[in-house]
Amino acid sequence: MTEFLEMIMLICFGISWPFSVVRNIKAKTAKGMSIEFTLLIIVGYIAGIGAKIYSGNVGFVLFVYILNLVMVSANLVVFFINRRLDKKREFAQNTAVNSNKKLVNIHH
Repeated sequence: MTEFLEMIMLICFGISWPFSVVRNIKAKTAKGMSIEFTLLIIVGYIAGIGAKIYSGNVGFVLFVYILNLVMVSANLVVFFINRRLDKKREFAQNTAVNSNKKLVNIHH
C-alpha cells in the first residue's frame, strides 16, 4: 500500500512537469523560472531514486521517479535555452539603444 500511495504522489507531481516545460518553451524567457528550485527538485528525485535502489525496492515507483527526473531535467534545459534567448534580446536592445545615442550625438 505504501508503494501505491508513493506512486500516486509522484504521478500527481509528475503531471505538472510537462505543463511547466511547455509553458516555459512558449514563454521563450527565463524570467520567472527559478534554477535553484529546479535544481532542488532534481536533487530530491535523485535522492528518491537512490533510496529505492539502496533499499532494493526497485519497482514501478522507481520508473515514475525516473520519468519525473527526466521531465524536470527537460525544464532545466529549457531554462538555459531561454536564458540564452534573453541574453540575445538584451544584447540586441543594448545595441539598438547605443546606435540611437550615436545618431542623436551626430545630429547635435
